Amino acid sequence: MCLHPPAPEKDCCSLPAWEDFSSSLLPISEHEGCRAGGGGRMECSWKTVLLLVCASLGVQYTAIQTLRDSLPGPCQRAYHCRSRYHRDSRWAALCDDNWMPIELPQKHILLFATTRSGSSFTGQLLNQHPGIFYVFEPLYHVQQAFTNSSSRLRRTLDRRALLGAYRDLLLNLYTCDLHFMENYIRPEPQDHITSSFFRRSSSRALCSPPVCLEGVVAAISDSPDEIWCPKKCGALNLTLASTSCMSRGHIAIKTVRIPEVGDLRTLTEDPRLDLKIIHLVRDPRAILASRIMAFSDQFRAWKIWNATGRQPRYVDLSQITSTCKDMAASAKTGLQRPPWLRGRYMLVRYEDLALNPNARATEIYRFVGIEMEDRVRMWIVKNTNSNVSAPSEWNYKYSTTRDSRATVESWRLRLSFDIVRTIQNLCSDTLALLGYKQVHSAAELRNLSQSLVEHRTFQPVT
Repeated sequence: MCLHPPAPEKDCCSLPAWEDFSSSLLPISEHEGCRAGGGGRMECSWKTVLLLVCASLGVQYTAIQTLRDSLPGPCQRAYHCRSRYHRDSRWAALCDDNWMPIELPQKHILLFATTRSGSSFTGQLLNQHPGIFYVFEPLYHVQQAFTNSSSRLRRTLDRRALLGAYRDLLLNLYTCDLHFMENYIRPEPQDHITSSFFRRSSSRALCSPPVCLEGVVAAISDSPDEIWCPKKCGALNLTLASTSCMSRGHIAIKTVRIPEVGDLRTLTEDPRLDLKIIHLVRDPRAILASRIMAFSDQFRAWKIWNATGRQPRYVDLSQITSTCKDMAASAKTGLQRPPWLRGRYMLVRYEDLALNPNARATEIYRFVGIEMEDRVRMWIVKNTNSNVSAPSEWNYKYSTTRDSRATVESWRLRLSFDIVRTIQNLCSDTLALLGYKQVHSAAELRNLSQSLVEHRTFQPVT
């Protein structure tokens, strides 16, 4: 029987225990609480409703954890006995002769970014390596499970309310326990098989043997595309996916759902992980321009403003101010070089990567401690010098094929000067910290011969 190493955190980050929620409800005054309205209806203040929502999430998360721990198995709540620890006498006692140690990933890479910052492109630099098991946005399933696909609830819920669940899933994925995702995938997988794995096609490993036998041809030729993989491979077998993960040697995960790098401290200090954080940043003005194009419904007010020159009263400025705040806070934390980030944090500007992809990719691989193979270099050549003009390619919001040099500052031709000036006022500290110049006229904005990206060198934290 295998003894249990320390269990993953259960604080839900910021999903406090039920007792904390119930006690937090007490100080609400009668005016702020619920009261009987006309017609026998119960009327509640927004504070009460929000607290009840958070309490419900806490109960759901605890229930999922309790159910999982109660399932029968030889070593429930234990992590596989890893050979890297098995060689250590302190861990050797964790396994008896009937529990064979399994070689799990040696490098645990997290591509930490924000939406529309170039993370899909950057993630593919890791995905192309044959020794890396890459997973695209697995935290999407956590968000969907807790918010029940309600965009209104996602907007209302505090951004840190799901951090505990996020970190718990990351920890399990880094030990190749893909079955843990069954707690969140909807509809729930049957016999460990699902057709609802978010963006499966973004992972070579999930579209190649042993997960997909049809992937032999694609593995030899090129990356499986978005249409080919689900059609040829069928539903995803999570057991085979876990096997593939363990055979790859390293695992990389991309996420845009964790606000700040400080929220990852417990993972950097976990002795079971060798976590490497690649913090990808981008000019906030470019991020907004990309979001307006990719998510037109969510950013309709910005789109109207950009087209008409008149700012709608209902435009949500927090859609960019929160991004600036998070990027700046994380960059400041990294540049301060705290002990828990030493050897684990690297800041990468998307603009630098797009302008010199081969050199920057080499630096990234050097940082994570993995040799960059020729397959990665070949992918860079093919996917950074493309003039793809097919509508299907450019309309696809996660496309990674483009002329990377041409796209770096193309946002300057799409955003109005009024919007740019507003962002500069709101995000001036972030722009200065990350080395992005401001413009002071429409003519200066459109003049692409003068780059707005300052020359900066951001060394990995050592």
